Amino acid sequence: MAGEESKKLNNYRALIERVDAMCRRIGERFPDRIACRKGCSDCCRHLSLFPVEGAALAEAVETLPAAEADRIRCRARESAPDGPCPLLEDGACLLYGARPLICRTHGMPLIMMADGERRVDFCPQNFQGIPSLPGDAVIDLDRLNEILAAVNSLFLGRVADGEQAPRRITIANALLGGKS
Repeated sequence: MAGEESKKLNNYRALIERVDAMCRRIGERFPDRIACRKGCSDCCRHLSLFPVEGAALAEAVETLPAAEADRIRCRARESAPDGPCPLLEDGACLLYGARPLICRTHGMPLIMMADGERRVDFCPQNFQGIPSLPGDAVIDLDRLNEILAAVNSLFLGRVADGEQAPRRITIANALLGGKS
């Protein structure tokens, strides 16, 4: 993605910065209660994303040396929709710095609506032995998803040019530039 095209991702990048800051604060507050690390990859599944997230992944692949980008695209072509994330290799993400929002928050304490009730959820490996978490250490997933949907809507408005954009895109399709 060249300069002007890359600017279309500015709202998404700003959201990522805010989410990373929230996760960093939680991590700094509970450093010995978060088990997430390289090799801990059971949650790394082949997901679908909003087009804005797919565009950010596609941009990240384009910045890689050709051989590395080709290797990632080959993994994407060979990936199964219900299998592990095509970016997962030896327990690590090949595009960690460009990982989607869901990957950035996974394992963190998330509050969400489930079965008509608000509940907090997090990786069972994390926050063991803590009877409750303070409100400022919990991410409101529903609100975050609303913001991401709005950012995606703005992105689509800027890139659609009359085309019907997909509502969701798989990680593999994003890595392949929208091609199968």
